[in-house]
Amino acid sequence: MNNQEQQPAGQLPSYITSATPNPPGKRAPWYANTAPTYAGIFLWFVFWKGAADDAHAGGLLSQGLGWALLSLVLAALVCHFLFYLVPGMLGMKTGLPLYIVGTSTFGAQGGFLMPGFLMGLLQFGWVGVNIITSSDLLASSLGLAQDSALRPVIMVAWGLLAGFVGIKGIQYVAKVATYLPLIPLAILLFLLVKTAGTIGDFDPQKFIALHKSLAPTVPEPLSNLGVLAAMMTFVVGFFATAGAAGVDFGTNSRDKKDVQMGGLVGVALAIIVTAGISILVVAGTYGSPEFGKDAAGVAAKSTHPSLILDTTKLIPILRSKSSAVLLGLLALAAFPAACFSAFIAANSFKTTLPKVNPFISVGIGTVVSIVLAVTGVAGNLVGVFTIIGASFGPICGAMMVDYFLAGCNWPGPRAGFNPAGWLAWLTGFVVGILPILNIYPLPAAPVAAFVVGAVVYFVCAKLGLESQVIPLPAKTAGGAK
Repeated sequence: MNNQEQQPAGQLPSYITSATPNPPGKRAPWYANTAPTYAGIFLWFVFWKGAADDAHAGGLLSQGLGWALLSLVLAALVCHFLFYLVPGMLGMKTGLPLYIVGTSTFGAQGGFLMPGFLMGLLQFGWVGVNIITSSDLLASSLGLAQDSALRPVIMVAWGLLAGFVGIKGIQYVAKVATYLPLIPLAILLFLLVKTAGTIGDFDPQKFIALHKSLAPTVPEPLSNLGVLAAMMTFVVGFFATAGAAGVDFGTNSRDKKDVQMGGLVGVALAIIVTAGISILVVAGTYGSPEFGKDAAGVAAKSTHPSLILDTTKLIPILRSKSSAVLLGLLALAAFPAACFSAFIAANSFKTTLPKVNPFISVGIGTVVSIVLAVTGVAGNLVGVFTIIGASFGPICGAMMVDYFLAGCNWPGPRAGFNPAGWLAWLTGFVVGILPILNIYPLPAAPVAAFVVGAVVYFVCAKLGLESQVIPLPAKTAGGAK
């Protein structure tokens, strides 16, 4: 089938023909929308708290502070250039949202499910992560024991409230969320000032030796490549869905400069600043004779002794008198993120399941999120990031190739289920979840899923496996140039 053949616009689903591009007059500079919104995502403590954490001896600091920070910079650049930039350009050029733009890669029928429905579905994974992490911080700030019966109660209440606000009151949360991201930023800067004087005294070999003394069965330290791969998995897996959502961010960008600067500042720089400070705080803690000894002492008393590499768990050691307040504030600052995830899911389901009451669809999803949190499944952050990266890595890879093959433009929706897109996603997803299935310890699985998705789409396109393009009505085909 010739992929340049076109069919009448009447064959397009109504959700495509009724879409209206965001006009240039309603767009704004990168510093007024894309950059601060993305930066707020990376200020969420779930992202930066484990920037140095890993199951191996010495964590991601096993090869030294410099290599950990360099690995972080490389991961940040991958997020910007591979996962965000093309979606952002597509949104800017078309003015259309992700679930419309995605119909080029996955077809007019297929795009309804991928990435539209999948984006909404995976949001409940994020809600589950938010519930368990925020509830744990809140419970710790209240002095509740790990096995306290009130912890599940907090999780249930947190999840139900987030789901309800996500459906009905997101406009109110958005107003509060403008200022709440300043809380984790202030806490990060405070911790950095507290530990800055001993960062230069950090010794990775002593750090590894301490880790082994606390946990004799801990796996051997990661190599340089291992640290880089683990950092890629952590950072890119966290960002994958937000990268594809760059289409929606791009609809508010005026030109290419807005797209570029929004990503360089809001994505790359925000990643480096937030996670970078977190890594420096861990290094400064264990470079200090005082704090390092205290942290090791606390770790030794735990049920499963190991180094404390979670930055939020270092707060009581670095600031014992006000730690409860700081932990409570971090939990409070995370609440809008849960509401926004529920809101995105609600919008997705309203589009893909228009006949289902959002209270039912989002309600079921929220219950699943709560179950994932209460059972502890959502607490496996590396696993969650890997699954999300495996899901959206090939989507971003296929979209990038589709964009370049069309001459750096959006070709328009394709008929039915575009075989090239679906084959690219399936193979990329299978590759991406290999570590989760314990089949093969693939390094940097989310990036590998992206690469496989891109290569498979390119090969399929050259073999003529793209379905035909269907022309759009004039009002839908508009956008910035």
